[in-house]
Amino acid sequence: MVLTFLFFLGVFALIGIASIFSSRGTKQDYYLASSSVAPSLVGLSAVATNNSGFMFIGVIGYTYATGLASIWLMLGWIAGDYLSSIFVHGRLRAATQASGEASFAGVLSRWNGGQGRLLQAVIGGISLLFMLAYASAQLVAGGKALHVLFDWPTWSGAVIGAVLVMAYCFAGGIRASIWTDAAQSVVMMLAMGTLLFVATSSLGGVGAAIGQMNEVAGFMDWFPGDMVLPGLAGGALFAVSWAFAGLSVIGQPHIMIRFMALNDAGKMNRARLWYYLWFTAFYAMATGVGLLSRVYLNDPGTFDAELALPAMALQLLPPAMVGLILAGIFAATISTADSLILGCSSALTHDLLPHGVENTRLIKAGTAVITLVALSWALLNTQSVFSLVVMAWSGLASAFAPLLIVLTFGGKPGARISLAAIFTGLSVALLWRYAGWHNAIYEGMPGILAGLAVLSTHFLGGLQSRVAR
Repeated sequence: MVLTFLFFLGVFALIGIASIFSSRGTKQDYYLASSSVAPSLVGLSAVATNNSGFMFIGVIGYTYATGLASIWLMLGWIAGDYLSSIFVHGRLRAATQASGEASFAGVLSRWNGGQGRLLQAVIGGISLLFMLAYASAQLVAGGKALHVLFDWPTWSGAVIGAVLVMAYCFAGGIRASIWTDAAQSVVMMLAMGTLLFVATSSLGGVGAAIGQMNEVAGFMDWFPGDMVLPGLAGGALFAVSWAFAGLSVIGQPHIMIRFMALNDAGKMNRARLWYYLWFTAFYAMATGVGLLSRVYLNDPGTFDAELALPAMALQLLPPAMVGLILAGIFAATISTADSLILGCSSALTHDLLPHGVENTRLIKAGTAVITLVALSWALLNTQSVFSLVVMAWSGLASAFAPLLIVLTFGGKPGARISLAAIFTGLSVALLWRYAGWHNAIYEGMPGILAGLAVLSTHFLGGLQSRVAR
C-alpha cells in the first residue's frame, strides 16, 4: 500500500520537475505558461483543479450524510458551470491576450483598457485571502486520508502535500502545475472508477446495491429534509442554488487561469470538451461511491462522513489498490493546492506589491512564503473540508463572477461601481453563511445576484442617461 502510494507521488514529482526544461524564466511564463498550453492539457488540468479534495473527501462525505438528494448538487453544479463557460471562457482568453496581463485580477481590472490599479489590488487581496483558505482545506483533506489509511498523524499529509506543491512551483510554475494536473486527473479517474466497480460488485450488482440503499430510512429521498420550501418547489430552488455553485467557477482565479493559458483562443471548444467529458464522468462516479459508502459504513451518528472514501477502500480493496485510492486523493488535493498557491503568489507579487515583481527568484520566494502560511492554516484548522471549500468558493464567486459576467457582455463599469459590486456580493454571501442559511441555499446564489444587482443598476442608469440625451 505504501509503495503504491509513494510510486505515484514519485511520478507526479518527476513530471512536475521536468517542466523546468520548458521554463522561459519570465513572470509571464511562471504564472501563465506564456499562453502556450494545448487544449487537452487545459481541459484535464482544469478538471483536476476543480475536482479537488472537495470531491474525494467533501462531496462523498456530503453524499454519505444526505443520500440521493445530493444528486441535485451534481446536476446543478455541472449545468451552471457549462452555461457560464459558453459566454465567458473564450472572451476571457481574448481579454488576456489584449491586456498582456499575467493574472486574473490584472485582466479584470484592465478589460476595457486603462490602469485600474486600485481595482486590481482589491481583487488580488480578496483572492489571496480566500485562496489561502481553500489551499489549507486541500492540505487538510490529504492529512485526513493519510490518517485513516496509514494511521499517521493528520499533520503528516498536510506537510507532504506542502513539500510537493513547493517542489512543483519552484520547478516550473503554472506549467509544472498543469503537467502534473493532467497525470493526476488520470489517476483520480482510475481510483474512483476502481472503487465504484469493486463496491458495486461486492454487493451483487447495481440492483442489489440500490435495494440495500433503500433500506436506509430517507436515504433515497429525492430532496433533502431541510429545504426552505416543501416539495418540488423547494427541490427546484435547492438545485438552482447549486447551479450558481457551478456558475461560480468563473470567479475562481486558480481555475480560470488554465483557460487563460490556452495556446489559441480558437481552440477553446476543444479544451471545454475535454473538461466537461472528464468532469461529468468523474462527478457521477464520486456520487455513486458516496451513495455506496452509506451501505458499507452505516454509522452516521459517530462516523466522520468525510472519511467515508478511505475507510471504504480499506474495507474492500487489497493493499496495493488502497495505495492507488490514496494516490488519487492526494492527486486531487495537490492538483488544486498548487494551483491555489500559485494564484496566491500571483496576487501577492503581481497584484498587491506597488510595482509588481519581475525577478523569478523573488516570485518563487513569495510562493514559498504562501505555502508555509497555507500549511500553518491547515494545521490549525477545525472546520470540515466541505464547509471550508464552499465558503472559499462562494466568497470568490460572489466577489468576482458578477463583474466578469458584465464585462463579458460588453459592460464598461468604472472602478468605483466595480468595487461596490465586489464588496456587496462578498458581504451578502458571508452574511448568508453566518446566518446559517447556507445549508438550504448555497450562499453564492444571493451573493452573485446582489453583485449583479449593483452593476445592473449602474448599467440601466447609464442607458437611461444616453437615451435622454
